[in-house]
Amino acid sequence: MNEVVLQTQLPLKLFKKGKVRDVYEADDMLLIVATDRISAFDVVLPNGIPHKGRVLNMLAKFWFGFTKEIIANHVITTESVEIVSQINVLKEYEGMLKNRATLAKKTRPLAVECVVRGYLAGSGWKEYQEKGSICGIKLPEGLKESQRIPFPIFTPATKADTGHDMNISEEKMVEIVGEKIGQEIKEKSLKIYETTCEYAEERGIIIADTKFEFGLCNDEVILIDEILTPDSSRFWPKDDYVPGKPQNSFDKQYVRDYLESIKWNKKPPAPVLPEEVVKKTTEKYIEAYRRIIGEDFKKNQT
Repeated sequence: MNEVVLQTQLPLKLFKKGKVRDVYEADDMLLIVATDRISAFDVVLPNGIPHKGRVLNMLAKFWFGFTKEIIANHVITTESVEIVSQINVLKEYEGMLKNRATLAKKTRPLAVECVVRGYLAGSGWKEYQEKGSICGIKLPEGLKESQRIPFPIFTPATKADTGHDMNISEEKMVEIVGEKIGQEIKEKSLKIYETTCEYAEERGIIIADTKFEFGLCNDEVILIDEILTPDSSRFWPKDDYVPGKPQNSFDKQYVRDYLESIKWNKKPPAPVLPEEVVKKTTEKYIEAYRRIIGEDFKKNQT
């Protein structure tokens, strides 16, 4: 079960192939399989990260359960035994699907990403340096890199299948999804962020920022895709957090930093990651899992 899964070929109709997830159709359901692929600067790298797909899927499973009182979500089951019992043609694939797959409700995805930022980092820090604001939201003067923002801010973006997502104003978001839904997803995003940040900090992780996606299921807004994984969030270890500089992280920033250091032009083909970078990245993902879930990752692989 420790092999790296870069591709899947299941006897179902392929609905969508993302940078990391392969999504299949099964009647009115979707089977979402988290591979071990890793992308950086919107390019999928040639070698994967051992255990990454399972960490992503199991963390998302945990957070979907944690937030279900705030908002319903798309999860039907993440148990491979239940998945193959519902979709008989997958019986021989149960081993590969174990802890790696989510059977989900099919929804009509909203065409925006809901980004919540609690700290000044990444593109938000760059924009703050230039304009003193993030996505048009004015912030106090004199803030440092990685500093906590006085209050979490909601900064929606358009979803892009290829290339970078683009930050948009709340007004633009309302044009896309409507005022009622726009207000609902903003309120839910901020509530999820505040609730989960408190939990994570008690376990030694700062969630600097994250993104959520929502869809409509029978006209109800529900949470979809992934939630609060190292791929969709910026996780920092609380015990060595020091504002005024970039932070160590449990996400793929470590891979981005390596690629920056070798002056890669950020265009395909991507370079092969050295064994040490792959090993260190696996360790970061597994440590994030251990802290959040509160148990050793490998116990869940048997």
